[in-house]
Amino acid sequence: MTMVLAADLGGTAIKTALLADDGSALATAALPAPEAAADEMIAPRAWWDSFLEAARTLQRSDARAFAEIAAIAVTGVTRTPVVLDATGGPIAGAIPARDTRAQAIAERTASEVGGCAEAAHYDAFHPAARLTWLAEHEPAMADAAAVVDPKDFINARLTGTIAGDAISLARLIAAADATQGPSLLARLKLPEYLVPTLVAATRPIAAVRGGLPAPLDALAGRPVIMVSHDTWAGVVGLGALTVGRAYNVSGTTETLGVIAARPASAEGLIDLTWGDGLHQIGGPGQNGADALAWLGALLGASDAHDAVRRIDEMLSQPRQASPLLFLPFLSGERVPYWDADLRAAFLGLSRAHQPGDFAWAVLEGIALLNRVVLARAEAAAGFAVDEVRLGGGAARSRHWAQVKADVLERPVVTVESEEPGVIGAAIAALVGLGRFGSLAEAQQRLVRVAHRYEPRREARDFYRALGLLFEAAHDAVRPLSHRLSRLRRPSP
Repeated sequence: MTMVLAADLGGTAIKTALLADDGSALATAALPAPEAAADEMIAPRAWWDSFLEAARTLQRSDARAFAEIAAIAVTGVTRTPVVLDATGGPIAGAIPARDTRAQAIAERTASEVGGCAEAAHYDAFHPAARLTWLAEHEPAMADAAAVVDPKDFINARLTGTIAGDAISLARLIAAADATQGPSLLARLKLPEYLVPTLVAATRPIAAVRGGLPAPLDALAGRPVIMVSHDTWAGVVGLGALTVGRAYNVSGTTETLGVIAARPASAEGLIDLTWGDGLHQIGGPGQNGADALAWLGALLGASDAHDAVRRIDEMLSQPRQASPLLFLPFLSGERVPYWDADLRAAFLGLSRAHQPGDFAWAVLEGIALLNRVVLARAEAAAGFAVDEVRLGGGAARSRHWAQVKADVLERPVVTVESEEPGVIGAAIAALVGLGRFGSLAEAQQRLVRVAHRYEPRREARDFYRALGLLFEAAHDAVRPLSHRLSRLRRPSP
């Protein structure tokens, strides 16, 4: 039996497990993800401290399995740049993925970058805009040697080697491209050498170095395998990294895409090479289950568990025949609108609507946004997907899974593992160790289907009509959102 220590540095939790090559978990550990400090930045060392504490928990849970670890594999959030010096030490806090602080910089510098191809992707969420913000606010940026994701920071602490992967760092790599003139980074007076050494997913980075704190010191000499970001790992863990299938990683935020055998372009979507000749057409959004957490808190929930309880209660209440439409842009939006100034809205509200109508509207609003992304991705790929593999918090809710199936008009399939990102990281490691010949083989062997939700015919016409209203509402509300985002109440 081959044992892997797999970890997923998520937006809400650090999830780890000791996984065997038959897919069984001998031990698991989860810790809260690091929180942003007063400056709304995340201290990179907090990820290391959490990873180390999780390793200690795993070792206490099953010391024998821990001793048999053959490799370590770490995935995690992306679009969260960690700036390192030449020794691998962090020199600034990390800007969280959904943070929009670089919006003003992106607008101010748009004319400076307009002559390069990457300018089409340049906005508040682009690593170049975030690095420009850091350069203006962090004097230590003068010592910057590389920019990586949080998972790569953990790998660097484990091995002493600074490396990233081309999938996670695609936008940074494109920003450093000077083959057709000055690069985006150069135009912003940022160094192109910030792109680290690149290692392909499933390939070894280096061995765990000696002298690490216990219990990681016992793993010195074991290989650390490169894994791409949490969405890629989650798609692998859902068994969705195969042509003709779609995925929806639905957690705090939403990520949805179609897997195709050729590149394709669609308005507002990202086309990325995802290895093994496969392309992902889709990308990450800003809003997901966090909208439900917000609604629960707004209605008086004391904590996350109480919010879940209250939402479940609301979903069991009778609904009004007249629908309530929710635009789920509580934090702006990335795919497919790329607009940090979008704002959320409830439309169609009447005196008759009750809390349950709000809960259902949130579920439906996020699914309707999924519908826009899926429609654009399928049109670009040239085919309709056979099913959507669903992972994340939404996969635990039969209500949400069924709503997604009804709105998307595609079967929605969940898997047995509640942590597909961790499973995906382990699969990458097992392929890297040669236990499986390919990701396709490993997915076939280790990913197990839990439930299949079929779209209901009786819901089709209603959701088609609601979908048209959703897109019209976005177009109508967008200019008002921009004006509201700039309006400020006078100081008392």
